[in-house]
Amino acid sequence: MIAKQEIIAQYQRKEGDTGSTEVQVALLTARIKALTEHLKTHPQDDHTRLGLSRMVSKRRALLNYLQRTDLEAYRALRTKLGI
Repeated sequence: MIAKQEIIAQYQRKEGDTGSTEVQVALLTARIKALTEHLKTHPQDDHTRLGLSRMVSKRRALLNYLQRTDLEAYRALRTKLGI
């Protein structure tokens, strides 16, 4: 998994930005990918599956917000993340 600081540096809007929608979605995407890999080797881990489901829902809500407020940033972020 890519380090958190690298993700923040790559997706921040300006220096010191750690809470923008783009950064939050990118961090959630990295965590979702890691948990998906974990669940491939541990399919009975229901607790992790619940956490993963909540993260996917949170990411979807953030993406919906970004789509409503800044359509171009939404499209660029989806392309960049491959989601």
